[in-house]
Amino acid sequence: MTKFDYSNKVAVVTGGTSGIGLATVRTLLESGAKVAFCARSKEKLENVESRLKDEFGDDQVLARALTVLDEDKVNEFAKDVESIFGQCDLLVNNAGQGRVSTFKTTDDQSWRNEFELKIFSQIYPIRAFQTMLENENGSVVVVNSLLAVQPEQHMVCTSSARAAVQNLVKSLSIEFAPNIRFNSILLGLIKTNQWERRFEDREDQSITESDWYKDLASNKGIPLQRLGNPEEVASAIAFLGSSDASYITGAQLEISGGLSKHA
Repeated sequence: MTKFDYSNKVAVVTGGTSGIGLATVRTLLESGAKVAFCARSKEKLENVESRLKDEFGDDQVLARALTVLDEDKVNEFAKDVESIFGQCDLLVNNAGQGRVSTFKTTDDQSWRNEFELKIFSQIYPIRAFQTMLENENGSVVVVNSLLAVQPEQHMVCTSSARAAVQNLVKSLSIEFAPNIRFNSILLGLIKTNQWERRFEDREDQSITESDWYKDLASNKGIPLQRLGNPEEVASAIAFLGSSDASYITGAQLEISGGLSKHA
């Protein structure tokens, strides 16, 4: 049973080989879409592409190795999608982890790098797929962070960049209406490779994975008392990109287990 109806639809996902990106690719494929995705690591991408083609069929999957900060490569990716699939109905911009630093410990180049990654990982794919999205009455879903509206002082650089992305999403939702819908998801703590690495590096190696995550959720004050799963995020992305959300644009959907403290 599919979660959403993506029959005869084409979706593009950046950062699609692990975590939230891969979960989104799978959810969209399971919902009937043809999916093109990209990531930086060619070896990992080819491995994921092979598995997905075995499961869903060669004609349903397209993968390209590139960084979304290379405008020429992103444009080539868009041309490949148009040539092979003929359309793009949904663009999911999912790229970039957080930088842990305070104002005092963030140097000028780190500021530049963080803003370049967060902003241009939106700009280049949107530019590249804009015409196809307009032709298909398309949708863009941006994977953002709760830091955009609830900053943390130990992540001052990322928090400010995430806020800029959120402002961009709102602006584009007005500029491109009614031809393209723009929405975002604001993530709290999601169980991805980042947290799995931190568990492996835990100080007390005797603590179990279950207890470690339970303590983490408690220490962070998450009302639902657990971290989210990538599949839960993927379902929200698929909803916002689908015809079920056809009257939703310029919106932000929090996926944080109740972690947000603003009204």
